[in-house]
Amino acid sequence: MLDLNQRLIGYRCLDCGHVHNPVSFHYTCPDCGANLDAFYNYDLITSHWDKQGLADNQDRSLWRFSPLLPVMGQPENKTIQVGGTPLVTAPCLSEEIGIASLWIKDDTRNPSGSLKDRASEVGLQHAAELKMDTIVTASTGNAAASLAALAACHGQKAVILAPATAPPAKLTQILQYGAILCPVDGNYDAAFDLATEVAERFGWYSRSTGINPVMSEGKKTVALEIAEQLDWRAPDFVFVPVGDGCIIGGVYKGFYDLLKLGWIGHLPRIIAVQADGSAAIVKALVSNSIIKSVQAQTVADSIAVDLPRDGLKALRAVRESNGFGITVSDEAILQSQKLMAEKTGIFTEPAAAAAFAGLLKALDGDLVKSDNSVVVLATGSGLKDIAAAQKMITIPAAIEPDFAAFQKFYQAAVEVQAH
Repeated sequence: MLDLNQRLIGYRCLDCGHVHNPVSFHYTCPDCGANLDAFYNYDLITSHWDKQGLADNQDRSLWRFSPLLPVMGQPENKTIQVGGTPLVTAPCLSEEIGIASLWIKDDTRNPSGSLKDRASEVGLQHAAELKMDTIVTASTGNAAASLAALAACHGQKAVILAPATAPPAKLTQILQYGAILCPVDGNYDAAFDLATEVAERFGWYSRSTGINPVMSEGKKTVALEIAEQLDWRAPDFVFVPVGDGCIIGGVYKGFYDLLKLGWIGHLPRIIAVQADGSAAIVKALVSNSIIKSVQAQTVADSIAVDLPRDGLKALRAVRESNGFGITVSDEAILQSQKLMAEKTGIFTEPAAAAAFAGLLKALDGDLVKSDNSVVVLATGSGLKDIAAAQKMITIPAAIEPDFAAFQKFYQAAVEVQAH
């Protein structure tokens, strides 16, 4: 593989445009404070790496895309695989909603059950290369559980600041993996600010999305995989659930990289889906203005953010791909969660179901046509937030243990399903 100093030109500021040397790593632009974006030497990469070389690579993890990642190597401990998740065809769901070419990118199958593992895996390697042995993050749960899981795998130390209101299943994951969990009496934004201060004061590596440009580089591997799984044909649309903006920024960056390499012919239209009660980015898109803080309130905790910290990348992703933003209600999110599970067998958390709810709303509004090709990101497992899913179901009452009682119960259940 090409040396990092050859592949990675630097980190370019999204606001002032200055490119900073990667040798002296900064989380944000030292000149203006805005977020940074990794900037590669694409001509050099293409002269040493091609599709055939990738096809011959037997590593199915995200590390197959090492030439496009801002680290020198990869973790030695590879007992678990991050990335290489399936792009699932969904014929029953396609028939249900009337769109022929539909795929679900099932990132619930990552080790901790979340797309966030992609960022954690690359971030932990980056921290190791910087010789920083403690990694801290703020998270509503998924990024925290992801960091805890992968830090355990790679023998690194993780410290987590999460809102005390995060779903218990996510907090349980964090503690089970052996990370230090510090619940914060406040929302994600409060935890984020505290984690940033902690990282600065202790000299720890910050995995917090929204300031660390390496995180979106890890997350972009989901787009690289989608393109490869579609035989290098970009879909017409990619629907992405959006909170802080890091995932959608990574999705754009992955497809952008492939376009610069000449491996795909066009960018897909990237659609930002937010909950009605946490829609800072979509409001900025609709009004063509700057992002303003909101008071986030939604059942989809993973995308509940007052002030998105990676908003510039999110706006760029939508605008430069000719996409759009769309909001969905909590009711639509929970209904979509159940429909996806029933028709595909993929049980997503509410934040992931929001992306599918956005597709349904876009179809209703004639923003997406039945002959378009569409990928929906399933970013997290529903097992992380059982309480939310239970809002849409009723567990049946127990029956007597005899056949007649079962027959009566079964007939009633079939009638309910028919309606």
